[in-house]
Amino acid sequence: MKKNIMLLVSLLLSVAIFFTACEKENDSGTSQLNVRMTDDPAAYAKVNVDIKEVRVKFTDDASDNGWQVLKTNAGVYNLLDFQNGKDTLIASGSISAKTVKQIQLVLGANNSVQVGGVIFPLSMAVGGESGLRISLNHTVNLPQENIVIDFKASSSIKEENGTYKLQPVIVVKED
Repeated sequence: MKKNIMLLVSLLLSVAIFFTACEKENDSGTSQLNVRMTDDPAAYAKVNVDIKEVRVKFTDDASDNGWQVLKTNAGVYNLLDFQNGKDTLIASGSISAKTVKQIQLVLGANNSVQVGGVIFPLSMAVGGESGLRISLNHTVNLPQENIVIDFKASSSIKEENGTYKLQPVIVVKED
C-alpha cells in the first residue's frame, strides 16, 4: 500500500513539474508585451507627462521604419502617483516572440510640473512628436512579459531662467 501511495505521489509531482515547465515556455510565436511606468520620489508637487503613443522596434537600425504601435492608454500621467513600488500599464500588445531593441514614447504637449502651488509647462528638449527612444535588448519568450519604464523625475526636470524643461532620465526594468 505504501509503495502505491509513493508511486502516485511521484507521478503527480512529475505531472505538476511537466505542466509548470510548459507554462513558462512560449511555443506560440507571439507574446503579450506590457509596458508599464513607475517613478522614484521627487521634490515636486506634480510631474505630468502627456503620453500619446508607445511603439516597439525589433531591429537596431536608425531608420524610422519597422515600429509596431502598441495599444496605448494615452493620457496625462502624474509620475509622482507611481512611486514606492506602484506602476501603471501605459501600453500593451501582441508581438512576435523576438528581441525588443527599442521602445519609443511619443509625448504630447501637455507636460507640466507643479512647484509649490504654481504649474509650469515642461518643454521637451528632445523627443516630443518624433518620440523619446529608449534602447534596450530584451528577449521576449514568455506568453506575457512586462517592461517597466522608470522615469527619474528628480533628474529629468531642468529649471533654466524660470522655465522648466523635460530631459527624461529613464531606467528600464525588465520583468
